[in-house]
Order: sequence, then C-alpha cells, then structure tokens
Amino acid sequence: MNAFSTVHDLKRALEQKKISAAELHTFYQARIEKYNPQLNAVLETFSEEHVPHDGLLGGIPCLLKDNICQAGRTTSAGSHILKNYKAPYQATVAHRLHNAGAHLMGRTNMDEFGMGGSGEFSAYGATKNPWDLTRSPGGSSAGSAAAVAAGLTPFALGTETGGSVRHPASYCNLVGMYPTYGLHSRYGMIAFASSTDQVGVITRTVADNALVATTLSGHDAHDATSIPMAPKNYMASLTGKLPAGFTVGIIKDVLDSDGIVPAVRERFDASIKQLEQLGATIKVVDIASLRYGIALYFIISRAEAASNLYRYDGSLYGNRAKEAYNLAEMYLKTREQGFGAEVKRRILVGNYVLSAGHKDAYYNKAQLIRAQLRAEFEKAFHEVDVLVSPTAPTLPFKLNSLTEDPIAMYLADYFTTPNCIIGTPAISVPAGFSAEGLPVGIQFFGPRLSEELLFNVAHAFEQATGYYTKTPAGFE
Repeated sequence: MNAFSTVHDLKRALEQKKISAAELHTFYQARIEKYNPQLNAVLETFSEEHVPHDGLLGGIPCLLKDNICQAGRTTSAGSHILKNYKAPYQATVAHRLHNAGAHLMGRTNMDEFGMGGSGEFSAYGATKNPWDLTRSPGGSSAGSAAAVAAGLTPFALGTETGGSVRHPASYCNLVGMYPTYGLHSRYGMIAFASSTDQVGVITRTVADNALVATTLSGHDAHDATSIPMAPKNYMASLTGKLPAGFTVGIIKDVLDSDGIVPAVRERFDASIKQLEQLGATIKVVDIASLRYGIALYFIISRAEAASNLYRYDGSLYGNRAKEAYNLAEMYLKTREQGFGAEVKRRILVGNYVLSAGHKDAYYNKAQLIRAQLRAEFEKAFHEVDVLVSPTAPTLPFKLNSLTEDPIAMYLADYFTTPNCIIGTPAISVPAGFSAEGLPVGIQFFGPRLSEELLFNVAHAFEQATGYYTKTPAGFE
C-alpha cells in the first residue's frame, strides 16, 4: 500500500475491494506510531470505530485539528488550560465527515488556540516539517499539514483565521483552501477570531480537497454565520482547463515587495509562465489597501481573541488553578498558568485596542479600512477572474529562529491575511521547490463563493506541473 495515495486512489481501492477499511486504519495507525515521534504532528489517536462505509469518503481515515470538537474526546486547542476538556458534542464538520463514511482517527497538534504561524506555540511541543525536520511546517494547522505531508493520513482538517491552512500547505507541498466565510460550519470549532475563523481542508491534490469540501457543504442551522445554501458537488467543476478568455491578476504588491525571498520569487515567476501556457491572460492589479491587511488582521483578530478567551477563567470549564484563596486570584492564576506566552501577548494587545481610550483610534478605524479593502477586492474582480500571489513570502524557516521576533513571524502571513479579513476564498497549491528542496506554494484568490472556479484553476495548474507527486524523503 502506498502511504502517499490520494483520497481518490484509496476510494477506488476500497470500492474495488482491493483493501478493507480495517486494513486502512491499521496501516495508517502503524505509520503514526512509527513516524509521529519525529514529527509531533498527532496528539492522540482513537481506536477503530463503527462508521458507515457507503458515503463519499466511505472507509477513508482522517485527522482533525485539536480545536475541532469530537464528542467525548479531548479537545484542548493546543493549550494547557483545556488539557482535560472532553468535548460534550460533535462539531458539524466532524459529524458530516462521519456521515460521509470517513474514519476520524485522531487529533493533530496546533499552535495554542490557533495563535501562531510556526507550530511552535503548542503547549505540547513544536511540530516539525517532514521536508526538513529542523524547519517549521507553518502554522497554526501545523500538525494537520505535517501529518498529510508525511503520509500519516490521506487528508486532515485545519482551521484558518489569517493563513493557518494555506501557510502550512505551502510549507509542506500540499493543497489548502480557505473557503468563503460561512461556507463551512463553525459549530463545534473552538474560537480564536470569530469574524475570520473558518475550517479548511488540507490534502495532497486539488481533487481530494474538492471531494472533502463536498462532504462539508450545506447550511448548518447550529451556526448563525452559516450561508443558507444547499450542499454542492465541487468535483463537477474540475475540467482541468481554463475557460476561454481567462484573466489572472498579479497583485502589484508582489512585484513591488522586497520581502519575497529569491527562491519564492523564482517559483512564482515560473508559475506565471505556466498559467500563460495554459491560456491565461496576465494583468497587474493594484489593491492599494492590501498593504494594511496584516495590520487590520493584527488589530481585529486580537480584539476578538481577547473577547473569546475571556471565558477561560476556571469558573466554568477547563483547568482551574489550585491554591487560590478568592475568586479574583483564581481568575488570575488560572489564566497565568493555563495560557502560553503568545496567547497572553495577543490578549493584552486585544484588550488594549478595545479599551475606552484606544478603540476609536485602532479597532473602529480598522473596521473602516476593512470595508475599503473589501471594496477594492470587489473592484479587482471586475477586471480579472482570479488574483494570484505567493502563499508565503519565505521558505520554511528554521525552528526557534523567529520565536523571539513575533513581528517577523506575523509578516509571513502578509499575503494570506487580507482575504480572511474580508471573508473571500483562496486556495494554495504546490509551485515547486527551492534549490535545497524546500516547498513553495502559490495561491489563487476569488470573489465570494467562487470555490468552484478556484478549484478548477488550481486543478489545471496542478495537473500541468505535477509538483504534488513529490514526497519528503525518509517517510517511505
């Protein structure tokens, strides 16, 4: 059995009875036991459970990020403050995977509460990149990406607030999609920043991503932000060809930026030539407010994080500090002992920008610029069909190299935060490798609810290049 088989490959093998669901479970369980000690990608695996095997994902194993609730199982969001928390209910996305026949094998490591871009800010230790164990796999969905890249699971779910699916997908030679806000239910997902949080799928191929997205689609009455639309078959759009007259817009900031390392720029330029060979017309598009995207994300996400994490004080659920002699001391000690440094930093910033003396200058101003950014993206999509940029401006960086320089780490999300802020979709796909063999990704942006278009463009690019067939050494 090939550990790097696609979901579609495994689906065919199961349908043709070349392999059983039980054999698949045993195979991937053994790989997790063998390779996870090197990676620290998987926090826990679960014994084989009875699932219906006649759905779209019948018998296919998967892993879920540790902030997606699985009923009766630990869901810690990578934090000590929730290390003993058992989810009382099933997240809608987990429920839909189960109903589609997928086997939920376990939970993956992550930056605490999704706050981090490297996989190093988990209370349970850093996750390592299978392509180079000395480097970051990206974050915060670090464990999900590393597990798929190393062949520990055919696919995994992550979550993204400002790049946390696409960033690790790029660093691990995978496909990651941030969907239109409200497309995938957030019910049962532990919140970081509620106005940008979304569940995203991490896979080896675009077709696999579209298949899993199909099972997650459809309105959810449990989620007030869920878009009222019927389930959709995203596989139907995968023609492998660009439509006639197709126009791709290069974001002007890509051409002007000196923060993109040469290896990434080289692969991006080669990708543009590939798109031209596929028949696309290339046009440069200026989105003036894009340069404020990272600052908008910085302000809005931290304000919402401070609000969402206010609930973790030891009084309702999660761990409670011992030896506290009054209520105020219990609150303080619980949060001091339970939260890591990066979470505390973001809570402090969030409380600052929401404070009476600063809310108008920071939070309210950020909301005004957010609306302006949305209008500029909408205008751009009247000129081009999709926009394109590098997913990350850098190659996977060395572990511990940026932990003391949070601003440098935040800037790695320069190209992924703007569309999250306005709730529009984007998909990252492999774009080749640097001279030292490190993965590079590019991403396609589309207007609201353009997932079918993005899947088709990404699929055409992927099939023309074949970078997805490369796998990391040492995980055969």
